[in-house]
Amino acid sequence: MFTITLTWALLAGYGFFIYRVVQATTPDKVSASEFFQGRSRQGEAPGLWLLVASAAISWIFAKSIDNAASLGSAFGITGGIGYAIYYLSFVTAAIALYFIRVRGGYQSIPEFLVSKYGKVCARLFLLAIAIRLLNEVWSNTKVFSLYFGSEGSAGYWIAALLVTAFTVYYSLIGGLRSSLLTDGAQMILAAVLLVVILVVLGPGLVSQGLPAVEPETQLAGLTFCGLAFVQIFSYPFHDPVMTDRAFITSPKVMLKGFILAGVISGGFILLFSAVGLYARVYGVEGTPTLAVPALFGLPMLLVFNAIMLTSAGSTLDSTFSSVAKLGARDWSNRKDKPTEMQAYIGRWWIVAIAILGNLPLLSIYLGDRVGPAIILATTISGTMVMGLAPIFLLSFLPQAGRLSFHLAFWPGLIFGILRVLENAFSSAIFPSWVAIGSGKYAIDLGVNVYGVLLCTLGYLLGALLSHSLSQAAASR
Repeated sequence: MFTITLTWALLAGYGFFIYRVVQATTPDKVSASEFFQGRSRQGEAPGLWLLVASAAISWIFAKSIDNAASLGSAFGITGGIGYAIYYLSFVTAAIALYFIRVRGGYQSIPEFLVSKYGKVCARLFLLAIAIRLLNEVWSNTKVFSLYFGSEGSAGYWIAALLVTAFTVYYSLIGGLRSSLLTDGAQMILAAVLLVVILVVLGPGLVSQGLPAVEPETQLAGLTFCGLAFVQIFSYPFHDPVMTDRAFITSPKVMLKGFILAGVISGGFILLFSAVGLYARVYGVEGTPTLAVPALFGLPMLLVFNAIMLTSAGSTLDSTFSSVAKLGARDWSNRKDKPTEMQAYIGRWWIVAIAILGNLPLLSIYLGDRVGPAIILATTISGTMVMGLAPIFLLSFLPQAGRLSFHLAFWPGLIFGILRVLENAFSSAIFPSWVAIGSGKYAIDLGVNVYGVLLCTLGYLLGALLSHSLSQAAASR
């Protein structure tokens, strides 16, 4: 009973801390520019370090922390390195979006897509990222709620409801402005908590050294590293939590800020994978983020609980602000100055995603096969969006247009859907020769390598065909 009381007291403390941050930094009524663009009351864009802190903590979401620990436990140090590689996505996005902004003068990704590929292609992209945002809600809610009770228990559901409702509350007040300012506080808190975790686990890891890993497991870990590296060329573009922040400062500040955010968040994830290494060294069974703190008693469990709440909260409010912008401005490709009516519409979108985004949690009541299948179906993975790599990275080709977009986008989406079905129903769809490397990620690496090549060839073919057709039309 004492443990349960302290756990809920921690939740209350977290809520009070964030509430005070919002109360101190966000006025009762923000302007539409503050709500959508994160500007200050004086109309100033966010500074470099606020951008860095917000971008970094928004990508240190609860699910990524859990994944880093699990991969460290499964593969040793290569698991942590592999997951940290994903944070090079910041560098990919920074360079690509810098040139898109500087060369084209675009103020948002939808504006760029409509100009380059047309409205239909832009809306296909927005549908894909809408599913991504839906996935962000339930995946983070689920991770932190498990600290308040087993899946499906009363404590589990109450925690999910309270944290979601509280995050909706302050997101409705300030939108992106609230998200940026609370992100700064949450980044500092997360860093302090990580230091505490490393101080506790460090001596045990130092005394034992890195865990021994069998050659086969090591190869499987390297395969995962390869998969992460291939996906960083497409993965960042389907995450509006990242890309929305690429347009709220000057291009130069964005470029510098994203690179710094990638280093900081990637380093955080690599260090947190030490939890998984500890589990592997000492043979701790179960989910590392739950089992390892249990070894050290209640104080350590509360620290882990706090870091999950912090990371989940930062991602949820960023997700809500991105959904508001997508529904109120991006879908219609609004280029005008944000209006109060758009902010009103955006707030209703926040309420909608908070409800719809948590519905996948109900899948636990649908059976051992149907439930996991629904969860997988809501996840737009890096595999599904592999076609975004040429769409953004080769967009400088003047001949590329609608045809190039479709010949890159659809093959990647189809490959991704087939891979989800293969995992959901444990049935082989891709032949064994597709696999590259070893272990559970060998098929994924092969599908991504061959898939990106196919999508890139399709994109280039579309550009070639469009050029040939335009030349034929001009010669008539």
